Amino acid sequence: MGQHLVLTVHLHDRFHGMVDGGSEWPPAPGRLFQALVAGVARGRTLPAEKRDALEWLESLPPPVIGAPDARLGNRVVLFVPNNDADSLANPTDVSSIRTKKVVLPRIPDPGPLLYAWPIAADPNGHARRIVEAADELYQLGRGIDMAWAIGEILGDDDLSERLGRFEGAVHMPGAGRDGVLVCPARGTLRSLAARHAAPRLTVEGSGSRAKTYFTNAPKPLFVRVAYQPQVRRLLFDLRREDAPERAAPGRSAEVVRLVERIRDTAVGRLKEAMPDEEAAIVRCFLGRVPDGADADAPENRVRLVPLPSIGFEHADRGVRRVLVEIPSGAPLRPEDVAWAFVGLDVGDSAAGEIRAVLTPSENWDMLRKHYLPRAKRWRSVTPLALPELAGRRRIDPTRRRQQAKGGAERAGEEATAARAVRAALRHAGVQAKATSISVQREPFEAKGQRAEAFERKPRFPKEQLWHVEIVLDRGIEGPLLLGNGRFLGLGLMAPARDAAPGVHAFVINGGLVGSPEPIVVARALRRAVMARVQVRIGTRERLASFFSGHAEDGAPVRRSRSSHLSFAFEAETRRLLILAPHVVERRAPTSQELDHLHSLDAALEGFRELRAGSAGSLSLSSVASGEGHDPLLGRSSAWKTLTPYVVTRHAKRGAATEALAADVAAECRRLGLPEPRVESSGVWGTPGLGLMGNVTLLFDRPVGGPLLLGRTRYLGGGLFRRVEEIGQP
Repeated sequence: MGQHLVLTVHLHDRFHGMVDGGSEWPPAPGRLFQALVAGVARGRTLPAEKRDALEWLESLPPPVIGAPDARLGNRVVLFVPNNDADSLANPTDVSSIRTKKVVLPRIPDPGPLLYAWPIAADPNGHARRIVEAADELYQLGRGIDMAWAIGEILGDDDLSERLGRFEGAVHMPGAGRDGVLVCPARGTLRSLAARHAAPRLTVEGSGSRAKTYFTNAPKPLFVRVAYQPQVRRLLFDLRREDAPERAAPGRSAEVVRLVERIRDTAVGRLKEAMPDEEAAIVRCFLGRVPDGADADAPENRVRLVPLPSIGFEHADRGVRRVLVEIPSGAPLRPEDVAWAFVGLDVGDSAAGEIRAVLTPSENWDMLRKHYLPRAKRWRSVTPLALPELAGRRRIDPTRRRQQAKGGAERAGEEATAARAVRAALRHAGVQAKATSISVQREPFEAKGQRAEAFERKPRFPKEQLWHVEIVLDRGIEGPLLLGNGRFLGLGLMAPARDAAPGVHAFVINGGLVGSPEPIVVARALRRAVMARVQVRIGTRERLASFFSGHAEDGAPVRRSRSSHLSFAFEAETRRLLILAPHVVERRAPTSQELDHLHSLDAALEGFRELRAGSAGSLSLSSVASGEGHDPLLGRSSAWKTLTPYVVTRHAKRGAATEALAADVAAECRRLGLPEPRVESSGVWGTPGLGLMGNVTLLFDRPVGGPLLLGRTRYLGGGLFRRVEEIGQP
């Protein structure tokens, strides 16, 4: 049987810890470690046996944390002296070193904090010494946060029983998407001692020229660990009441109605069985108290998730299973919530519906395979319900022609919806950053249904429903539900296994020298991408022409159809782009291209620096791409070159402007674009390249970007931008 070191911490009143400008909850294990060090320290020294025990503690895996619910107190702004009054000639005159301090406390519900570290082996009795050190803890957080602690060593069964009756949320370390807390690691104690011993003042010069400066102490060593509230999951099958061996699938477009019926029936069953717990039941299932006011945080509510059948192209999207998630912070015991669903009748025989019964499922394969895997790219299975401000303008069906939307209005609606999706990610506790967001009314899969089919008035009108595809900068685990309807079955996302990002965008934060030619920066980007992919696939593997643009014999790949990556530098916004061939060619990717794109996606994780020779050592960060307002990737009927267009073949007859216009028109036909009107503004010849110039393309209807045309398109030549973004030519 395993053992655990358990520290129970009681806060006297409130907690003032702050992290990254926000209020931290629960208090990080790193704070508790510092509090233990402060408690056992005697001036600048630590007792030898306590030092050894603390070094042992910092080597343990991150602990499980139990924390009561806590509400935010009032934000107070104070202007107080910094801790460098020693550097002043007159220490009583602190007017010059006053600084703004924000005080935002957390006020917890009654109950202690709990930290439990697993102990693999402890032959030297270090755990017992940490238990003794807990008696000397006197604060947690800032100096005003008084606290006391009790240490214990518990077995697996005792800890499980303690966590089972813990009144609050249990937070588990791992690859969660909710919060990130600092934890001690090997070397943390040594770094704290170095920080404490570091001199605060340095003197430069001597005599009357001497100047005293305040010196920042070295930062302590901690590691950042993702924490996620523990959630108990129950999976139920929808079985026919008259034939339990047969499934009773519901329509995916009716998920809101299905959830409301299951939820309300379960609430009624619990109210009848536990009449004294009505307030807790309403809080648990609706997040409200009986008078209708908000009560609990959303993460403490029970969530019902209907799971449409997906996974292959002919799946009918019928709802055959319902997932029930019970968070550890729910106001009811998990056993009581589970009892409310077992054998629950669903369906209305009077309305002609098949009556179904919720039966505990024995097959979790579909859930694990299609909804829970870790992924960076997610697509909506049921549409997201976004706020009213992100809705579409309704068109009167009898006046469609008169009220038809132009490209600018449609792009504006999509851009507003994309911003609302970012807010929905924050509300769902997703810490990963969205690098690409696509919104549309149509489903992403053949058997899916348009967003309007999920309308449920008055709460979810069709104008506020959107299908969404999101690409994140790092993978997260499911299930992922977003939007205002995430507790009613809307906004259910699934990993997009058959797709990979077609566009990667990075912005240059610093290091750019002068105004380099875009092709110089694009070449450096190409070299860096090739090197990262080579490391990803292995140095002994041959780099595919998809990344290099060269065949096995080293010769350039020469095809009219794009078959390898394109790289571009947009100098105006200091943005770097990596574009897949299927995006440039406006076609579906092949299966081989998808494999390459997955390798590219993995290789670009952590890409933060680009050495571009004379252009500088560039500091990068990934940015969103593919949204409706993007000047390169949005829609417009007028496009203008950002980088000169180079003809693919030099015409031997006719004027240069005519030859350039004919070549551009041919490129547009090759891509299946409508025939444009081509206006030239400067045409010239360059040795080694040929005829080139700046052009504007005017189409009779809006077309989507990117437009990357001509002979040098693989290195950002012939890159076009929407005219609406730069003014009429």
